[in-house]
Amino acid sequence: MNIKFCNQCGHEVKYQIPAGDNTPRAICQSCYFIQYENPKIVNACIIEHEGKILLGKRTIEPRAGFWNVPAGFMENGEATRSGAIREVKEEVLADLKNVTLFGVYNIIQRNQVHVYFRAELAHDHYGAGAETSAAKLFAPEDIPWDQVAFPVGITALKRYIKEMPSGEFSIKEEDIIIDYELLKQYDMPD
Repeated sequence: MNIKFCNQCGHEVKYQIPAGDNTPRAICQSCYFIQYENPKIVNACIIEHEGKILLGKRTIEPRAGFWNVPAGFMENGEATRSGAIREVKEEVLADLKNVTLFGVYNIIQRNQVHVYFRAELAHDHYGAGAETSAAKLFAPEDIPWDQVAFPVGITALKRYIKEMPSGEFSIKEEDIIIDYELLKQYDMPD
């Protein structure tokens, strides 16, 4: 419950349950506009090239200095697939081919939905983008798991690697439950 003022008229809001609803909402005390708070969508892409997986080393918080699947928040006016492609271009300077839905991960405690795609490099060119200090192809057995930024990335990567040998990739929807002790390890607010 973070909203303090109405985004329509600027007056103070109060959290109340509107008629016919069951969730407290930010309701303007002047114009009665109801502001809804909705989950953030994160787009991500697992990129394979010649049996290796492309990761970028983050330069921004949270988890600066850790490796990650190229990912980021969806922008208004874009679709999930185009958002994932944009994030890949921004973070690891790569062009993709065969972009396919891989999984949807709900992080309810963070109010986030992560939409993962899988793809192949369109050519051998990639590099560090504005939010990364390095981009590197890792053989599955060489991924530095203790240096991967987020639990959702670890979950998606492990499933991807498990399915790699057969080439039969499932599309899965899964809830990621946050372990608050793990959050302390990651030095992340809950």
